[in-house]
Amino acid sequence: ALGVAAADGLYAAVAALGGAAVASGLAPVAGPLRLLAAGVLLVLAGLTAWRALRPPVTTRQPSARGGLDTPLRAFGAVLALTLLNPATVVYFVALVLGRGDVLGPGPAGAAVFTAGVFLASASWQLLIAGGGSLIGRALTGPRGRRLTALLSGVIVAALAVATLLGG
Repeated sequence: ALGVAAADGLYAAVAALGGAAVASGLAPVAGPLRLLAAGVLLVLAGLTAWRALRPPVTTRQPSARGGLDTPLRAFGAVLALTLLNPATVVYFVALVLGRGDVLGPGPAGAAVFTAGVFLASASWQLLIAGGGSLIGRALTGPRGRRLTALLSGVIVAALAVATLLGG
């Protein structure tokens, strides 16, 4: 949750300080960034579905360190995935251009805008993560885990297709 909020805060700061220059600078690479983001999402969808469909391991084997098994790794992965979304920075540039001088044109206005974006994003993402955690406790059986993993894979794949289609 905080990885998404950190990316939103970073993009808000870039948009508030760089505005239209950033959007026009990203325009030439938006296509390749969209393809890269869609590729990452499709790989994640495939891995999620594969893990859901493979036979359960009956004996506990020592797990190799890696993946998203620590909060810092999960934060970094989610931050990187969110930063790969070029639509996010364009969205924040549009917000900055639309807000005019409501918060003032200087660095103080940009700082207030950036802090507001970060706090709003963090509160929403933490609400989603907390709610998911509570619901996850109700779905801890093998069938519930398999069903939610497959559904997650389908949703991530749909996001990848939407990214490819420019959505």
